[in-house]
Amino acid sequence: MSAPPAPPLLLASTSPQRRAILAQLGLPFEVVAPPYEEVGDDPVEHAAGKARSVDGGERPVLGVDTLVVLDGDVLGKPAEPGEAEAMLERLGGRTHEVVSGLCLRTPAWEELHEETTRVTFRPLTARDLASYVASGEWEGRAGAYAIQGLGAALVEWIEGDYLNVVGLPAALLVRLLVARFPGVYGYG
Repeated sequence: MSAPPAPPLLLASTSPQRRAILAQLGLPFEVVAPPYEEVGDDPVEHAAGKARSVDGGERPVLGVDTLVVLDGDVLGKPAEPGEAEAMLERLGGRTHEVVSGLCLRTPAWEELHEETTRVTFRPLTARDLASYVASGEWEGRAGAYAIQGLGAALVEWIEGDYLNVVGLPAALLVRLLVARFPGVYGYG
């Protein structure tokens, strides 16, 4: 007799990157747009707010929020090309942090965690900046880049979970699934 199928995680996010990572990990999931409004710059608080705003019944609910931080400044999603170029220029030749908050919860328990990945950009020329901004890939991206796309060419070095930079700290999520659901999701 085979084990019953794993209950799908309820992803409290509409991020296509987060959906792609969960699919890459082979995890069953469903997407629900969280009725949560982000105020402030605390990714753990935002992850918890997203997860808590969704009723998953008995299923585990996953909330995630990711920020890009340079010298203590949060670099959000640029509104226009000039702002994107200015952000990228600041990041060029320097190391910044990608900080994610993750909340995994059920009615019985809640796990809140923070994961940080350090990313170093190579020095960027005016041509690099103009080319990347012209690509439009910066739109809707914290820090004005997407490491899983053309933005990979901007990166010289990374320390930590690559998928955290894409949008979901996958290693952390797998550790939590192993601890809370050994064997249920194919891990542990």
